[in-house]
Amino acid sequence: MFISTKGRYALRTLIDMAEHQSDGYLPLKDIAVRQEISEKYLESIVKILVAGGLVTGVRGKGGGYRLSKTPEQILVGDVLRLSEGSLVPVTCLEETSSPCPRMVQCRTLPFWTGLQKVIDDYIDSYTVSDLIRPFEAGNDYVI
Repeated sequence: MFISTKGRYALRTLIDMAEHQSDGYLPLKDIAVRQEISEKYLESIVKILVAGGLVTGVRGKGGGYRLSKTPEQILVGDVLRLSEGSLVPVTCLEETSSPCPRMVQCRTLPFWTGLQKVIDDYIDSYTVSDLIRPFEAGNDYVI
């Protein structure tokens, strides 16, 4: 499993919006500057977040974007699935894949199914709220 910049930036964007909720609707330009993300790339990410119901937007003067839900209601797993598509470790676990003809005798299927459960349980155990922490010395890594 590999999380692309799209997934990582989607999380950073939602964290930024959560940290600035009291500012109302946030212009993309401001988020892009704070997060050091290209505004054009951020537009494509926010479009996905809007389509997924995590963010709402308003056009015009005073417009911008804000969270549609509280940070406590937004699961990291939902953000990653929305931005990345599938997070399955093998294609035979894809919901859209054709049933594997070897599934009945596949000796590795229980392993892959278990791995998928561990991944899902872990990423669904965190919310955007959990990722908001005060900045502390030594806590300056970037995802």
